[in-house]
Amino acid sequence: MSGISSVRAWWARRPPAAGAAVTATGIVSVGLQQAGAETLSRVALVLACAAWVGLAADFVVRLLADRRRWLTEARKPSALTAVAATSVLGTRFSLLGRQPLAEALLALATLLWPPLLVLVVRHWKKRMPGSVFLGCVATEGLTVLGATLAAALGTAWLAHLALVLFWLGLALYGLAVPHFAGRQVVVGPGDQWVAGGALAISALAGAELLAADSARPYLWNDDDQGVLRTVTVALLVLALAWYAVLLAAEVARPRLRYDERRWATVFPMGMTAAAVLSVATAVGVPLLTWPGRVLVWIAVAAWLAVAAGAAVTARAALGTAS
Repeated sequence: MSGISSVRAWWARRPPAAGAAVTATGIVSVGLQQAGAETLSRVALVLACAAWVGLAADFVVRLLADRRRWLTEARKPSALTAVAATSVLGTRFSLLGRQPLAEALLALATLLWPPLLVLVVRHWKKRMPGSVFLGCVATEGLTVLGATLAAALGTAWLAHLALVLFWLGLALYGLAVPHFAGRQVVVGPGDQWVAGGALAISALAGAELLAADSARPYLWNDDDQGVLRTVTVALLVLALAWYAVLLAAEVARPRLRYDERRWATVFPMGMTAAAVLSVATAVGVPLLTWPGRVLVWIAVAAWLAVAAGAAVTARAALGTAS
């Protein structure tokens, strides 16, 4: 019984930022699938689903039993990882051909998105960490899942709705920029990477919107296609530039101690890899495929390092609690 009590005590202290572990694992699964490592991709998907179920149960329990704490945590930007994680898992299931499950996850993410987004944006402050960009990430996550489903089902209205969310996500990014503390690039504990990850998921969203078009659900005319292609490529270039800047800052000022917010580093790494591979296909630039695959394995290495740190920290915390 003491072991169970220790686990409960440790879980109760888990911060909202832990939701980034699901988004990180989910996007690594997507990247591995794009790179052709299907077996590893499914292993990562199982791990992401297990973590998502635990976090979802915790979300419901706190909402029903400790509403004050739930409301306090729902005001933090990291609360939006609930929407992003659900969308990423839905996207992976859609790629597996499990469209009904993907549709259910889209419905759930869409239900969570408005109240959490309003609560978070209303409590933005000056000089915030990289998590301030999670409003963009959550919105573009819905775009990616909506566009992926629109392509799989041939549903034009869903693609058009996803396009609206695409532009809204970019607007949220622009609104978040003045609130971001630029110094976080060199001192942040991990979530500063979301500044680039938000652009990467936006590029992925643009690529999925382009891929959703076909003769059956004719979506975009030549002008629409041109604008989407230009914006998508520009977003990818900016995301890669952020990746280079953030990586250089990590080398210049190493932060090697484990922090739970390091999952918010893995997610942008995996998202950038997925964006490169998707844009390569959507705009017809096969030369991007090789660097995209390299970035996938870099994200996998980062995931393994952070997972090892998380395991050691959890073991120490459980030992202290017992």
